[in-house]
Amino acid sequence: MYKLIVCDLDETLLDRDARISKQNEQAIKTFVAQGGHFVPNTGRSFLSIQDDLQQLGLLQQPGQYVISYNGGAIVENAGNQVLTTNPLDFATVKKIYDIARAEQVSGHIYTLENLYVWQPSVAERQYLDQRGVKYMPVPDDSLDFLRTQPLMKIILQDDDPARREALGQAIPKQVTTPLATTFSSGRYVEFNHVAADKGKATLQLAAKLGVKPDEIMALGDNSNDLAMITAAGLGVSVQNGTDVVKAAADYVTTADHAHSAVAEAIEKFALH
Repeated sequence: MYKLIVCDLDETLLDRDARISKQNEQAIKTFVAQGGHFVPNTGRSFLSIQDDLQQLGLLQQPGQYVISYNGGAIVENAGNQVLTTNPLDFATVKKIYDIARAEQVSGHIYTLENLYVWQPSVAERQYLDQRGVKYMPVPDDSLDFLRTQPLMKIILQDDDPARREALGQAIPKQVTTPLATTFSSGRYVEFNHVAADKGKATLQLAAKLGVKPDEIMALGDNSNDLAMITAAGLGVSVQNGTDVVKAAADYVTTADHAHSAVAEAIEKFALH
């Protein structure tokens, strides 16, 4: 019996309009009503998904959680209490930022509570706005305003997959801090501290809840989901997942993210 479900949001739970379908909503609510923990496990900030938690009946609920920033933080929904973090150091974020600026690549810097963006394209602004993501422009290339803030991750955005791959290969060699490098949403290459990934955070939260790995279901679509898919007792790829994710998964849904793939998996494996 599955007691904990961890689930990616963009291109997994959310449809093409960044919404949760009624079928997904009902399946999740039924799972929670039978005593389960449904945990969004996302690269995004926990503050940017409060409306999604509200729809699912999880907003401000004790004993329910969000894993944010690709495993960079575990947060209890009641009071948005941050339980653990795995931040990057300032020097590493500044180095990656300087490399991106020199390459004329746009991107995001996530602190624990704020998102700063530089040089977003019109399409990127639309992508963020559609998801209700609040952000501010980077005000100063020195990044001195970030020196005292917890820095959760830095991501670069480029529409060219070959360029994203090249950046993902090159940047870790130019910094001293070990990095976890992943790709997401067909648009980002993401850099976290090596201690932060969705799988490690899933197992850490499961241990807190007294849940065994074989009692966990994980659902995702892209490389930043691989760690949780392989850590869980049941790893699920949605139909629109990458080939690598599908190969690693125990089950691939018939439906894609636009057609309630999460509900398909929950109804098949997790409901009494």
